[in-house]
Amino acid sequence: MQVKILYEDEQIIVIFKPAGMASQPDRSLQMDACSWLKNYLQAGGKANADPYIGVVHRLDRPVAGVMVYARTRGAAAELSRQVREGEMDKIYLTVLTGIPGGADPGKWVRLEDRIEEGRGGRPSFLVTAPAGGKRACLEYRLLEMSSPGADQVLSLTAVRLFTGRHHQIRLQMAGSGAGIYGDTKYNPLFRNSRGWHDLALCACSLALRHPQTGKKLRFTADPGRAINVHFPDSGVRLAELLQSS
Repeated sequence: MQVKILYEDEQIIVIFKPAGMASQPDRSLQMDACSWLKNYLQAGGKANADPYIGVVHRLDRPVAGVMVYARTRGAAAELSRQVREGEMDKIYLTVLTGIPGGADPGKWVRLEDRIEEGRGGRPSFLVTAPAGGKRACLEYRLLEMSSPGADQVLSLTAVRLFTGRHHQIRLQMAGSGAGIYGDTKYNPLFRNSRGWHDLALCACSLALRHPQTGKKLRFTADPGRAINVHFPDSGVRLAELLQSS
């Protein structure tokens, strides 16, 4: 799997992480994005034998998308602050099996839940107790729907993420009545599938302030095959959304 470099300087490095690659080292022996970046910097003579790569946010292994890593501890602290205080704008595209409850085409719909993270590989779950779990907040917006005459109506949906809970988008969209296409963990339509890799979820847009200059930067990427196979114009819909925001 190959990481795509979208931007780099002495403070940050922005990439497109492919689906199937972990964001940082885990228990597997497979290459992760953080280690790939260290090798990249060393091989290119851009860093010493042990370059610093700061992880400030994460994407699930099966989720492709735009990510930013810090190259200095100062940049990591500032980017982490932006994540913590909701200043980093993260927009995903996803394909849902059906239409989520409360959907209002053309308008952002806010979802607030509380999530209890699953342990030992178990799925996370929504909780109703006010003091249980952790606050999870996102907004979603319907962009396009498949033909109503199809056996299964699919909806191309943009998601703006405000908190970063475990499997948050996958879990909250399933809880809204329309799970993500290809999600074997939270969408009942795929729960009995094996070896499914085409999870239709991609972090397509990331906006942040440069940790040193303060300049507003936005990076975008094509949603990829897992989404384009259902909605070939998904990239156009994303561009329209960003232009209207």
